[in-house]
Amino acid sequence: MDKKIRIVQILLTLTAIEFFGPALRDANESHLTNVAWPGHARVHMMWLIAYMVTSGLANIYLIWFRKPFQLQSLYLAFGWQTCNLAAFWVAVILSPAYGGAVIDGIYHVEIMGINENILAFTLLSSLTALAFAYFHFHVAPRHKGA
Repeated sequence: MDKKIRIVQILLTLTAIEFFGPALRDANESHLTNVAWPGHARVHMMWLIAYMVTSGLANIYLIWFRKPFQLQSLYLAFGWQTCNLAAFWVAVILSPAYGGAVIDGIYHVEIMGINENILAFTLLSSLTALAFAYFHFHVAPRHKGA
């Protein structure tokens, strides 16, 4: 396999960590087992966590294991990741409309004065955009048959 495609696969794998974040950060008293949350809200949180993890696994499958290899699998992985990133930013932008808060003051930390979620998703969004540009404009045109 072409070295440039391998670079794209590695970049996509790094950005796929976005799917596993909720399982690592929210499956605790901050969200999933928060006694202040109604049980129904916790069911929705578990649903989200399970969806995110299975989406992450499906994304990794598309990036590394789908046979035969096709560039369309990488485009699909990019699209899926972009939908997830866009959903986060929509939730942040609309948070005043539904009483949401990005910063809770208890469980989330700041890194260099920036909320960890905003920092992480800014980095993931930027890396995804850069990786897509590299793939779409530099790598894919050279591999039309893949």
